[in-house]
Amino acid sequence: MKNVFNIKTVLTTLALVLGLATASAQEAKNYDQGFRLGFGINGGVPINNQYDFSLGADARVQYDLSQKYSLTFTTGFSNMFAPGKDNDLGYIPAKAGFKAFVLKDQLYLMGEVGAAFAVTNGYDKTSLLLSPGIGYATSKVDISLRYEHFNDFAIIRNGAVKEGLGQVSLRLAYGFKI
Repeated sequence: MKNVFNIKTVLTTLALVLGLATASAQEAKNYDQGFRLGFGINGGVPINNQYDFSLGADARVQYDLSQKYSLTFTTGFSNMFAPGKDNDLGYIPAKAGFKAFVLKDQLYLMGEVGAAFAVTNGYDKTSLLLSPGIGYATSKVDISLRYEHFNDFAIIRNGAVKEGLGQVSLRLAYGFKI
């Protein structure tokens, strides 16, 4: 029940923000809407679980609704490394998001929601993926810090298997208009 409440809260918030963005976008004057493509590398620190660190790469398509608001779609591959043989967790994220620039069209807040598809070591589970973040972008460079929560991936804590893996991740990316 708690997970359903969290999902409903995230979706309601996303719908509200998108509604506000659409209303604001209609007031903006002479701004060229368009697409951007970015390629990034990610490094992260998993929190309260058996993994030591994570590394990955991604591609992000961004559609600028206005000068302040954008929609995003991100996918790639990431791997969480654990001690021992065949204990790593590799996954493919597929996330849709909303980016709102809050300071000088460079500092932004972002929220993404999607799925993470585990693909390594016989682990084939799919998890809900929630990812709020903050970042700084120029016309070519994008640096962001985010928290990622994998609702359905197992963690081992105090010898017990539970669900709810989390990590803090840094993304460095190069982007351009397409």
